[in-house]
Amino acid sequence: MPTFDVYSEVPEEPVWRVPATGAARFNWEYDDGRDRLLALYQKGKDKQWDGQKRIDWELEVDPYDPLGTPDEAMSLYGTRHWAKLSDRDKGELRRHYASWQFSQFLHGEQGAMICAARIVESVPNLDAKFYSATQTMDEARHAEIYGRFLHEKIGLLYPINDNLQALLGDTLRDSRWDMPYLGMQVLIEGLALAAFGMIRDTTDKPLPKQILAYVMQDEARHVAFGRMALRDYYKQLTDAELREREEFVIEGCYLMRDRLRGVEVLENFGIPKAEAEACSEQSEFLALFRKLLFSRIVPCVKDIGLWGRRLQQAYVDMGVLEMGDSDLDLLMSRDEEIAEKLDAERFAAEERERVAEVRGAIEAGERLDG
Repeated sequence: MPTFDVYSEVPEEPVWRVPATGAARFNWEYDDGRDRLLALYQKGKDKQWDGQKRIDWELEVDPYDPLGTPDEAMSLYGTRHWAKLSDRDKGELRRHYASWQFSQFLHGEQGAMICAARIVESVPNLDAKFYSATQTMDEARHAEIYGRFLHEKIGLLYPINDNLQALLGDTLRDSRWDMPYLGMQVLIEGLALAAFGMIRDTTDKPLPKQILAYVMQDEARHVAFGRMALRDYYKQLTDAELREREEFVIEGCYLMRDRLRGVEVLENFGIPKAEAEACSEQSEFLALFRKLLFSRIVPCVKDIGLWGRRLQQAYVDMGVLEMGDSDLDLLMSRDEEIAEKLDAERFAAEERERVAEVRGAIEAGERLDG
């Protein structure tokens, strides 16, 4: 079924055209690269996987509770609107919220694919071009998976959020080769990783847990790639150039923070925009969720060398400055371990089922012989 048949509202532009700027850079040195990035490139090749085969698409999903979302996590909970909702209405609201979240994941993954392709084109170092080529494939796989989940399991999509679209546009229009790294690898991917992780660790639904765990295994490499490349490059920049990047990060973080309200969902339930924004702002759960979503961005920004006074003050205002001391490497290694553990558990269960089937067949044959 065409996606336009299942959008909550039809996007204004069926194809969004972002003017390309900047130079494509060729590098004729083919045998000189940074060992760390080349090792990451090898890992990117080794860890390729097929979303059609690794994920168990036979698992059923209740479209009216696809993530097992508790009442308290809904921004309308405790308001006068919540009291008016029937059980059917609450199920529909859960469906719309899950659709909105995963739709933004989907649009973000397409943006990541385009940004990774832009890095292949514009970054001067061949080792970075090599790795970013593997990331482009990863992001295509992620977009494929999220699109399939939305089409087949929920049957509803939301257009791209205005703030996410604005940050993507700013990232892609900038002619400086490092900006796709900063906008996508650090800000959008960092925020997405935190959102993925919070759902992965709280949902009791096996299919979305699989999807998020396996996608996060890839994303851990992507963030590591951005950190390596930008940390090396930003050591060479002047104070003025660093301040320009910090201003971009500040604006992007505010855009991302304001993206997370899900106001579009409430508007589809007949709640005026101003009241929908107020409900979202007053939700204690959403306030905590929005704060935790910066757990990957803040330490990464600090790690790559963007930590000026104005940027720190912005994080103080957002209430997330202390996250700069988080152990990002530990978070990333945990993301990879969770995916491997999930695979091991799934394959062990499948093997037990296979052994039981074989044993049952043998016993049935023995009974017949007897």
